[in-house]
Amino acid sequence: MTLAASLALVACGSSDETGADVAATTPTTTLVAPAAEESVQTDAAGQRFPDVIDVEATQDGATWTFAVTVSSPYDTPERYADGWRIVSPDGTELGFRLLTHDHASEQPFTRSLDGVAIPDDVDVVTVEGRDQANGFGGETFELTLAR
Repeated sequence: MTLAASLALVACGSSDETGADVAATTPTTTLVAPAAEESVQTDAAGQRFPDVIDVEATQDGATWTFAVTVSSPYDTPERYADGWRIVSPDGTELGFRLLTHDHASEQPFTRSLDGVAIPDDVDVVTVEGRDQANGFGGETFELTLAR
């Protein structure tokens, strides 16, 4: 009887912020989000994503070459910055550079991408880094193109 009373108290006593019984509601994104957040990989300092810390762009005829400097201090062969992309103000991806290995011994590091076509009406681009495990995120770099 004590077990049944305890179970009844637990079922009735559990409530979310609105005062409704948790057992009577279906889980929401808000309730699930903390568990999903815990699965995101971070380094010892809490960094999840690589940061783009510098970008240089030079025009070569109809295309551009981008030299992008990325910082990813958690860099390991199991999880590393595996790419970066150039995005227009409307969100269109204009170029992507795949990084096929970690750069653990070279932090920060710079890699280039040439042959990037930038529409004439685009004067500002944003460069975003990508983490092998977590995707795009971190500090981005906005660059005004010198035409």
